[in-house]
Amino acid sequence: MVRARSGRAAHPERRTGRTARRGARALAGLAAGALTAAGVVAAGTADASEATSRTGHSPTAARAAAVPKHALTGYWQNFDNGATVQKLKDVNDAYDIIAVSFAEATGTPGAVGFHLDPAVGYGSADEFKADIKAKQAAGKSVIISVGGEKGAVSVGDDASAKNFADSVGSLMDEYGFDGVDIDLENGLNSAYMTKALKALHAAHSGVVVTMAPQTVDMQSPQNEYFKTALGIKEFLTVVNMQYYNSGSMNGCDGKAYAQGTVDFLTSLACVQLEGGLAPSQVGIGVPASPRAAGGGYVEPSVVNAALDCLTQGKNCGSFKPPKTYPGLRGAMAWSTNWDAANGNAFAGQVGAHVHGLP
Repeated sequence: MVRARSGRAAHPERRTGRTARRGARALAGLAAGALTAAGVVAAGTADASEATSRTGHSPTAARAAAVPKHALTGYWQNFDNGATVQKLKDVNDAYDIIAVSFAEATGTPGAVGFHLDPAVGYGSADEFKADIKAKQAAGKSVIISVGGEKGAVSVGDDASAKNFADSVGSLMDEYGFDGVDIDLENGLNSAYMTKALKALHAAHSGVVVTMAPQTVDMQSPQNEYFKTALGIKEFLTVVNMQYYNSGSMNGCDGKAYAQGTVDFLTSLACVQLEGGLAPSQVGIGVPASPRAAGGGYVEPSVVNAALDCLTQGKNCGSFKPPKTYPGLRGAMAWSTNWDAANGNAFAGQVGAHVHGLP
């Protein structure tokens, strides 16, 4: 995804601010008139009869309990970049979906692997797995995020699509993850990623699938990321687009809006909502603190105003959505670690607001 999770110079695999690069592409998005709705569908639901995996973990049961109508997503950092170092058990209870960042490319095309960074303090993989189970027992979903800013995962043919699905499925079985987050910021082939995710869903029908594209990747249903989201809309959980490190972008009315404003959040969410995603499949992704990104941070009150505007038509800025979307899924923060460093303001204020939506 485009999310420049800034403050990451200490780790070469993490994203950095790229406002300038994205700003140059900002006005390349298509105007609202070019949007063609692909049909609004409800978010996919898990098959409650799914068999328990070979490790005894049941993603279906966890998902059924963990993804409420309005949900808060947070990314947990498997590295130390200056934010508060956490174990999973330390993640604020407001987060309904916790995305473990990141699984990265292996030597096999399309395949991904995951290894705990010693910097986060786990003495063993079993301790990490126990924390996952504890979060699930508390009604949360824990998923594995693939990629990151410099992630080199490439799924561009049948073989790599199979390798991707098989490797993610293996990580789900090994660690007990409930699903996967697609955070590929350096290109995505919609045909083969859709094929890979459908294969993963066929093998793990209760899989939680989230996505975190850059703003430029969701300007039109013809973009590869958008096409992937629409291609898996029968079971897609939520798209938490990164509303930051972006520069100005086109809203669904064809006008350009500057990042860091309520209009930016609402008008770009409208592009997705009017372009074919169900309200339950749209979330607002923002930095948890000013240090968490190179640009686009907004106060929790601005996120809450955007949520009110989209769901109830109140507290809008100059942009007024064509209708309300009361089923909007919620919001996302990069990251739970940066949130902790900022006094858990996002979890406390945005989390409470998301969970209080009608």
